[in-house]
Amino acid sequence: MPLRSIPDALAFSSLLAAAIGFALSTVASLALNATNGLHWALLTSAGAFVIYNLDRLRDTSRDLSTSPNRTAFIERHRSPLTLAVAAASILFGGLLFAAPRDVVLLCVAVGVIGLFHRRIKHASAFKAVYVSLAWVAACVGIPALARPGDPLAADSLWAAGILAAALLANLVASNVRDGEAQFEPTRPDRALDFARVCALVGIGLAFGAPRAVAPLGWIALAELLALLPFQKGERYGLLVIDGALLVGSLAAAAHLLATTSA
Repeated sequence: MPLRSIPDALAFSSLLAAAIGFALSTVASLALNATNGLHWALLTSAGAFVIYNLDRLRDTSRDLSTSPNRTAFIERHRSPLTLAVAAASILFGGLLFAAPRDVVLLCVAVGVIGLFHRRIKHASAFKAVYVSLAWVAACVGIPALARPGDPLAADSLWAAGILAAALLANLVASNVRDGEAQFEPTRPDRALDFARVCALVGIGLAFGAPRAVAPLGWIALAELLALLPFQKGERYGLLVIDGALLVGSLAAAAHLLATTSA
């Protein structure tokens, strides 16, 4: 496989989305000192892989105009992707079966949003908001529910705020890239400025957050750095704009691990 095809395969197959879900959930579990962090990270990762691929497998006709390279990849690899979704669904089901009831209910709510995403994703700026909230619910909400104590404790809310700002920045910028669901369709520069402001808000929240949660600011910082030299190319959006969430999560995890071991 050519070197260029490797990152394309990771992005177009939704493996990158699955890796982002795993990383964001892991970092949230570390920040919130949640138990069974690996369980929740795998649950989030498998769910993201299934939801994103189902959307892309079912909607190639509409995605062709906004993401032609990804759509071509989906069409070429439809059979193996379908098998991979089936395997990920079995993994997700097993992990969900072993989860507490509150986590199951939250996953059902996020799953319903994901399954209806195909029908409502063209609904203007609403898309960026509900997808951001769904990611926050999965990545922060599950670890918060799974740990002892109040899931709405201050550190959970700070973590949710930082991630919501970073994810909203990511999604608004992604919409600018594909021309879909922009805040101001005629002024993509304003939407991009708004995305950068969202990332800055996430960084600002990190400075005011409790010490255990503050390292999540790396995620917002990585997203801001990806947005500064913005390009509208499909690969830039999928690999750089989305990949910044993964890079920021790795930096946050390193910071958290260094802090706990010090």
